Amino acid sequence: MQKSKLWTKDFLAVSLTSFFVFVIFYMLTVTLPLFATDELHASKQSLGLIVTIFLVSGIVFRPLAGKWMTTLGQKKVLLIGVFIFLIGSILYMNIHSLSALLLLRVLHGIGFGMSTTATGAIVANVIPEQRKGEGMGYYATFMNLAMVVGPFVGLTLTNTLGHTAVFTVAVVSSVLAVLCSLVLRVPEVQASSATNEIQPAKGLAAFFEYRSLPISVAGLVVAFSYASVISFVSIYAKEMGFTQASSFFFVVYAVCLLASRPFTGKWFDQYGENSVVYPSILSLAIGIFLLSQATTSWVFLLAGALIGLGFGTITSSFQSIAVKKASPHRRGVATATFFVFFDSGMGLGSFLLGILSTAAGYKGMYVFCSIVALLAIAAYLVLHGRKSQKQRIISQNESLGK
Repeated sequence: MQKSKLWTKDFLAVSLTSFFVFVIFYMLTVTLPLFATDELHASKQSLGLIVTIFLVSGIVFRPLAGKWMTTLGQKKVLLIGVFIFLIGSILYMNIHSLSALLLLRVLHGIGFGMSTTATGAIVANVIPEQRKGEGMGYYATFMNLAMVVGPFVGLTLTNTLGHTAVFTVAVVSSVLAVLCSLVLRVPEVQASSATNEIQPAKGLAAFFEYRSLPISVAGLVVAFSYASVISFVSIYAKEMGFTQASSFFFVVYAVCLLASRPFTGKWFDQYGENSVVYPSILSLAIGIFLLSQATTSWVFLLAGALIGLGFGTITSSFQSIAVKKASPHRRGVATATFFVFFDSGMGLGSFLLGILSTAAGYKGMYVFCSIVALLAIAAYLVLHGRKSQKQRIISQNESLGK
């Protein structure tokens, strides 16, 4: 039987929309702390709020966006989200105080929460049913690339042309996200037919996919530890004298992530989730610990390699598990559920670790976060890994029986 086409105009449009939005998110996450200290003279304690407030507003609007998509339609919610995101990107040009920056982060977070929730729901509809796992893997790769391109471009521009250049790129990327959204054709008919056949969820079930909650909670723990990297690595690098190396930190991150993707994807399918997740979390923990011990650029970049190998694989694996747990018509809600918890971990981590870094320094903070990353192994084992292993053994026994 011939495979249904995956790389359609609509799949590319929704994937690129997600890419451009996440590029801005990661670019501003690593550069705004520098902007706040250099231009707004913000205190170290307040730096975590820059990420936390953004993510909190996104977290609040994610489940609302999921609900609105059932009434307004997925494309309308996406367009509203990306236009709000564009307005927020433009307004960074005129920020002159920390309070104004924090207020803008609320608005920008709303656009981020709405647009990324919509893209997660839409992509589940545009991917052919028989290629769902493959398609979600490629879609996750677009986000992984944004996780690399954003910080690299942001830190390179900050170190060479200044903060205004960063905000200009944010506006251009926002415009590209809007254009990709406009050309996207969303198969609303599929969504409505599914709604007619299946009783709509009520109460909290309309906003959250309960079957995806365990892996989402494990994702929260991982995201908490990773918040130390995405929120503070640029400040830490500057403090340690690794300013030039900081730009290449995410290049090394990207190379290791992309080089490992074909192997980790095959292992995930052939040997099960656990064979990929446990080594990936361990790689993340070791990488964060190396950050705390870095005295040379070489060790600093090695940490980036291990973190990229670990965290990049974990996020795509966890999201795939969350989507796989849900019924076909609930995949968008499952994606929203995962990112609510994931963003909560990032936001909580950015806020609390900002306080911890003031008391213990960045080195002490990274030691603590390496321990949290190790605890994520236990969290995954209890919440999902043990059950996944049992199911795999049962499946193997059934296959041998046949």
